[in-house]
Amino acid sequence: MSRGLKTTIVILIALVVAGLITLPGLRRAIQRMSISPKTEEEARREVMQVPISTPTDVKVKAQIFWLSASSTGSLEATTVEIPLSADPVERSKQLLNALIIMAPAPDRRTLPADATLLAFYIQPDGAGIADFSDVVQTATPSGILSEQLAVDSIVQTLGANKTGIQKLKILIHGQDAETLAGHVDLSGLFAVPSPAPAPASGPVAPAASAAAPPPAPSSGRTSAAPSKPAGPAPASPAPVKP
Repeated sequence: MSRGLKTTIVILIALVVAGLITLPGLRRAIQRMSISPKTEEEARREVMQVPISTPTDVKVKAQIFWLSASSTGSLEATTVEIPLSADPVERSKQLLNALIIMAPAPDRRTLPADATLLAFYIQPDGAGIADFSDVVQTATPSGILSEQLAVDSIVQTLGANKTGIQKLKILIHGQDAETLAGHVDLSGLFAVPSPAPAPASGPVAPAASAAAPPPAPSSGRTSAAPSKPAGPAPASPAPVKP
C-alpha cells in the first residue's frame, strides 16, 4: 500500500470520527434552522400585546362591539370587565387591544386574531389616529360588509367607552391606505359616536299622572250645575236661498 493511500485513509477515518462527534450538535442546529424565525411583525405583536397598565386604571364594565351571535351581518355590544385608564390615549389602546384579543368566539371576531395595534394618538381637535399592522389589511375578509363591520366595531367600541374621541383615522403600518381590504375607503375620517346617555335614576311617573291638573281647592261647599235632559242635539237651520 502506497504512502499516499495510507494518508488518505487516515484522513477519511479522522473525518468520520469528527463527524460522529459533532453529529448531535449538527442535528440540533438543523432542527433550529427548520423552525421558521420570527418575523418582525410577530416580534412586534408579542411586545404590543403585553397588557397596558397605568396608575389610573380602574376596572369597569366596558362595551366591546363584536359580531352578533344571533343576527348575521351586524354588531352586538358585549359587556366585559377590564381595567381602563383615565388617560384617553391609553384607554383607547386598552379598548382596541380588548377588541382584538378578547373576542368571545372565533366566529365573532371583527379583526384578525394576529392583528396588532402599533400606535394610537389623539390630536388637539379630538381626532384619534389608530395605526394597525399589515395583518388588518391582508387578513380581513375582502367584502364591503366584512370591511364595514370591522371599521364599525372599532369606532363604536371607542365611542361607547368615554374616550372623548370625535373622529378616527385608520393607518396601516404608519401609512395611509386607500382601502381596508379592497372596498371600504380609509382615506378619510370616520365619525365616532358619542356614548349613549345613562338612564335617569329613580322611578318615572306615568305620563297620565304627570299631565293631570291639580285639584281645585275645596271651599267647604259644592254646587252642581243643573243637568240638561239627554236628547238629540237641535239640528242646524238649513241655509236660505234668496
